[in-house]
Amino acid sequence: MVLLIYCILILYTCVVVFPMTWLLYTSLKTDRDIFLDPFSLPDLGDLQWMNFANAWTKGHFGDYFFNSIVLTVTTVTLSVFVAAMAAYALSRFRFPGARPLFFYFLAGLMIPLQLAIVPLFFQMKQIGLLNSRLGLLIAYVAFGMPFAIFILTGFFKSLPSSLHESALIDGCGELRAFWSVMLPLARPGLITVGIFSFLGTWNEFFMAFMFLSGEGSEAMRTLPLGLANITIVSQYRSDWGMAFAGLVLMMMPTLLVYSVLQQHLTKGITVGALKG
Repeated sequence: MVLLIYCILILYTCVVVFPMTWLLYTSLKTDRDIFLDPFSLPDLGDLQWMNFANAWTKGHFGDYFFNSIVLTVTTVTLSVFVAAMAAYALSRFRFPGARPLFFYFLAGLMIPLQLAIVPLFFQMKQIGLLNSRLGLLIAYVAFGMPFAIFILTGFFKSLPSSLHESALIDGCGELRAFWSVMLPLARPGLITVGIFSFLGTWNEFFMAFMFLSGEGSEAMRTLPLGLANITIVSQYRSDWGMAFAGLVLMMMPTLLVYSVLQQHLTKGITVGALKG
């Protein structure tokens, strides 16, 4: 039985790792090699490192990368901070409507993005936030809040009440107790929410395509939009080596963030889900 489990895990690892490995070495091949023999290893004497330079400069991936970094960092920071304050209030204070308010936030998880995108598009257009980073940022934060509040509410509930009471007895106000005592203790939950917010924002395409598709929005495009633009605008006659290099550039921050913070992920999800 144990051997069977190990075989399944090894097979699953190969299924997950091979596409990323194939993507990495394909980004070092010429267009001719990609089409003639897509699964062969590249010629070690003719590695196309220029694909990455071309993607960064000719493909404008440097600009797209900067836009994605700004949007992602801002979205993660706002989502985690605002959700932490809301979750702390919902988990620690007893007031009329607290539980209905929690379920009101939770209902946001049940709204499909495809269902909300049309009215949201016209609303953004009406208030002048279409084709702007601010409009896209607001949409990202709003759609990320339900999950963040769900996880963090459960996490704050799991923290001992005695710590909060001790902070108040020692002279801390509610804000100081939250900021100096309870928030640091919720670090695994904050990291969990931050990871999911990062992954969702960094790889998001649909909302960015809808809100940044007008005239004058080229300079604000994110990496997924820029990558799609390489093939769409050129009618699928693009530099495929450069496109694969762009995919690698887009994938690397995701792998880096996950590999550094993954030890906090399981704990944060488990506690948040069980105590929520």
